[in-house]
Amino acid sequence: MKETRRDFLKKTGCALSMVTLATQFQHFGLVNALAQEAESAAPEGGESYKALVLVFMAGGNDGNNVVIPNHNSASISNYGAYSAARGTQGLALAQSQLLPISVPKMSGLTYGLHPSLGPVTGGINNGIHELWAQQKMAIVPNAGTLVRPTTKDQYRGRTVPLPYQLFSHSDQVAQFQAGFAGSQTFTGWGGRLSDRMTGGSNPNGLIPMVTSINGAQLFTAGQTTLPMAINNAGTSLSSVLSPAGYGTSATQVARRTAFDKLRTLDLNSNYIAAASHVTDLAMQANQALSTFQEVTVPFPTSSIGQQLKQVARLIKKRTDLNVNRQIFYCQIGSFDTHNNQLTTQATLLSQFSQAARSFYDEMTAQNAQNDVTLFTLSDFGRTFNPAGTGGVVGSDHAWGNHLFVLGGSVLGGDFYGGNSSNGTPFPTLTFNGPDDADTGTGARGRWIPTTSVDQYAATLARWYGLPESQIPSVFPNVGNFSTSNLMFMS
Repeated sequence: MKETRRDFLKKTGCALSMVTLATQFQHFGLVNALAQEAESAAPEGGESYKALVLVFMAGGNDGNNVVIPNHNSASISNYGAYSAARGTQGLALAQSQLLPISVPKMSGLTYGLHPSLGPVTGGINNGIHELWAQQKMAIVPNAGTLVRPTTKDQYRGRTVPLPYQLFSHSDQVAQFQAGFAGSQTFTGWGGRLSDRMTGGSNPNGLIPMVTSINGAQLFTAGQTTLPMAINNAGTSLSSVLSPAGYGTSATQVARRTAFDKLRTLDLNSNYIAAASHVTDLAMQANQALSTFQEVTVPFPTSSIGQQLKQVARLIKKRTDLNVNRQIFYCQIGSFDTHNNQLTTQATLLSQFSQAARSFYDEMTAQNAQNDVTLFTLSDFGRTFNPAGTGGVVGSDHAWGNHLFVLGGSVLGGDFYGGNSSNGTPFPTLTFNGPDDADTGTGARGRWIPTTSVDQYAATLARWYGLPESQIPSVFPNVGNFSTSNLMFMS
């Protein structure tokens, strides 16, 4: 029985990765409403290159045990306040375990990082702690979802708009990834950033500007562009876009010849011409990825290690892929540590630290360390007051959290962000205190953010190359805050 043209298209379309085909709709041009804003000429792929790499800490990482006061100054929350709040129930880390960091914005007072962020038994590098002293890592304390700046009185009185469904996993994840806390939205700030910049930065790119190594995510979804989703480094780059059924046998060669011929027909139809162009680009991308030089730095075999290794591979192919801007999504979890937090968080932070350090070292080996910035987000912080006691101690859902930014263009070795009640970016660690959203005897230490995700993301987007005039279109609420530039990027 003869195959109809429709049947053949179905088979060949399925043979090509459907993810690949879907994500190439940005190249139609017919649907890119922002094309007129594109630059008339763009550099060749790999020139003036920049990339943003998000590592999302799924579940709500407990920042209170990641960045800890390591001083005894009475003028600001110190280690004693931390230990008194968490020690009795067994959640406080010993001061001798902390990895010290000096913080200029805190009058040079010493703080400490979780010990899993340094060298660990069985690790393949020294972790990210060393990058602080090298001024390649910064911390944005007490950041979170906000509609506008919010004080404790305003929160308690509900006199300002608040993020919807505070302390809910799914809603707070959506708001962090959307860069918008005013209401629900169906696009993420990574996708909207791509919407505004693809035409001018990657006009002839063989792959989309946005790539997820962890499936479909709100962060990567745009209005006129869609992301590419590929597997981690367990899958070779030569296989991630490889179409099935086009091997070297006579039948397979004939099928490929027919498929190539088919894509030259009916091009007077705009839709068919665009579809043929999409497929051509997918095939070109597959050809570009068919050979690649492996990264030179060892990566851990953890899930996040293999995700970042795949990102590093794609960055190494940036010239062949004809891209000048890329955005990547990776994820590590689960940090939802209502119990057994000490062991679980230590393991996850070690995996993150080892993978992030390998990634930074590989970017250095590629001479791209100044062009690539890795940053973290999470659902929310966790309560300062522990949940449970002893070996099963954990913490519950809260609000503000501490975020990391790593890279050669990071103005590292300091804290950045809006000031809390004590005049510094670090919150006052006092139950029912001025920075605690809770009140009364049941207060648990849910820090009201003093820096919004909008400000944090806009700072990264500006470094990435988003024009100043476009920042409000990507971050609609950023005008509610005193600044959209936290100054942690050079």
